[in-house]
Amino acid sequence: MIRFQYNKTSLQQIEKQLKMRQRTLPIIKNKETALRLEVKRCREEVAALEAKLQQQIAGYESMYALWGEFDASLVQLRDVQLDVRKIAGVRVPVLKNIELEARPFGIFSAPKWYFDGINLLHGLAKTAVEREFAVAKQDLLDHARRKTTQKVNLFEKVQIPGFQEAVRKIKRFMEDEENLSKSSQKILKSLQQKRAEAEEADMQTNDRKEAIA
Repeated sequence: MIRFQYNKTSLQQIEKQLKMRQRTLPIIKNKETALRLEVKRCREEVAALEAKLQQQIAGYESMYALWGEFDASLVQLRDVQLDVRKIAGVRVPVLKNIELEARPFGIFSAPKWYFDGINLLHGLAKTAVEREFAVAKQDLLDHARRKTTQKVNLFEKVQIPGFQEAVRKIKRFMEDEENLSKSSQKILKSLQQKRAEAEEADMQTNDRKEAIA
């Protein structure tokens, strides 16, 4: 609820708040549109990475009978390098690089398919990490998009109409007060004029009486 008083100072403050929101609303709307597009891109990216991951898992399952012989500890996630950048004004983590390493193993004693297994696990780990970061980025942007949409609705449907109504009420009150003041002045002036005319008439009557006497 917008609080205000029926005076000129309050009117100026309300008009200032109204103009600020009217100027800001298009900027917030543009941000909301930009965030909507970014969230859509993120969803497409997550879906693509999910499909890629499922395809890689299918490749893993096709070699299921052989994995019993494989030492999964040969492949390890060494480091994940991150960066932060702004997307539509929102700070989000950006994946720069994923470092995986394969521990040495006996090339001649290990089965030939070990190299394929290492490459497959590399791909799985990399895609899984990329997907997690894409989901995190999507969640951050979608959260910012929802908050921006709430602000747009607050400005557009609540505050701007509320301030406009307050301005109308204050102006109407001040106009009524001005009209009342003018009417009061006219009535007072009319009363003063009648009193003056009555006094003038009394004086003339008294003069005539004195002349007769």
